[in-house]
Amino acid sequence: MTDAQETAADTSLRTTGGAPPEDGGTSVTGAPNAEPIPLLEPREGIPPVITDAAALADVIAAFAGGTGPVAVDAERASGYRYGQRAYLVQLRREGAGTALIDPVACPDLSGLGQALSDVEWVLHAATQDLPCLREIGMVPTRLFDTELAGRLAGFPRVGLGAMVENVLGFVLEKGHSAVDWSTRPLPEPWLRYAALDVELLVDLRDALEKELDRQGKLDWARQEFDAIASAPPPEPRKDPWRRTSGMHKVRRRRQLAVVRELWQTRDRIAQRRDVSPGKVLSDAAIVEAALALPATAQALSALNGFGNRMGRRQLEQWQAAVDRAKALTETQLPAPGQPVTGPPPPRAWADKDPAAAARLSAARAAVSALAEQLNMPQENLITPDTVRRVCWEPPKEVGPETVGAALSGYGARPWQVEQVTPVLVAALSA
Repeated sequence: MTDAQETAADTSLRTTGGAPPEDGGTSVTGAPNAEPIPLLEPREGIPPVITDAAALADVIAAFAGGTGPVAVDAERASGYRYGQRAYLVQLRREGAGTALIDPVACPDLSGLGQALSDVEWVLHAATQDLPCLREIGMVPTRLFDTELAGRLAGFPRVGLGAMVENVLGFVLEKGHSAVDWSTRPLPEPWLRYAALDVELLVDLRDALEKELDRQGKLDWARQEFDAIASAPPPEPRKDPWRRTSGMHKVRRRRQLAVVRELWQTRDRIAQRRDVSPGKVLSDAAIVEAALALPATAQALSALNGFGNRMGRRQLEQWQAAVDRAKALTETQLPAPGQPVTGPPPPRAWADKDPAAAARLSAARAAVSALAEQLNMPQENLITPDTVRRVCWEPPKEVGPETVGAALSGYGARPWQVEQVTPVLVAALSA
């Protein structure tokens, strides 16, 4: 039995439909005789979807009057719609029950966000949902991320379903995770799935808090959660077209220009139609056209991704984008790569700076050993980019204070500085 499973055994679950009996007939500890229990129905049934101001006001009042943390989740229509907006918001809080809110019908949830501003929000993989929640006025000041907690506690599988099953002994049905949540009306099975996603989130939070405390990592987790909650919105990505799948095949600047032109044309169309860019034109087709540099729409139609059901007008639209790229002057063509602001790729270190390469090799081995000792992924102990930067340009005088200051300067949290500084000092001094 793992420490996490012992913690789950000590955690009293709130009354739940299908909860394990207290007489020991079924265990949630992961013992051989324990069978995970399917969680089939929310304990109060599927709540109605909130679609108007009056119903939203009632929800705000109910959740403001609830107690304890609030479980929050959001469903997007990734792969179906343009952007990452929320199409359903789920919440659950003791004393308020579960609420399902349609942010298309109720696009401003700032009143709800304000009512919960002093409450701890429990999310799973918070960084995935926070951007779309921020768009509708919901921004937490305190949070608990159950996925990140699972990583820090050393769980090998940290998806919500795996965590609920391993820690609490319940099986969540995950068949609707990739559906088109912009569908209206939302089918009842989807709503049931959405409600169940927040059903046990606070229970999971409570069990993981105990587990982290048992491992001496609770303060570390709190520092991580505070960093997520206080982080500003990410800056818009520069040259997002460079992330087109298959870009490694595109070498010449003229071909890069074709990728850029086709990507930007596709993006405008996708935004106007509110569909996923991949449904307008695939990345593979963009790369095919860039490599081939077709001279005519007919030549373009012979390439993968452009033939079959694509009409003449569409072909001419894409060929026009190719022609615009081909007409650019040399000075207008994109550079082969983006300017590098940090260290060069590690594979180039041995040639550029053998001493730095040796430092990086020693540091990586030391960080890997420490992460294994602490039972957590290396990237959660310290980001690989931070290690590279410190190894490429170490302090002039290597010591605990200077290395610690360098780590802090790159955004490492105090617990990370405390844990990693000694092994990096040793690696940099070797």
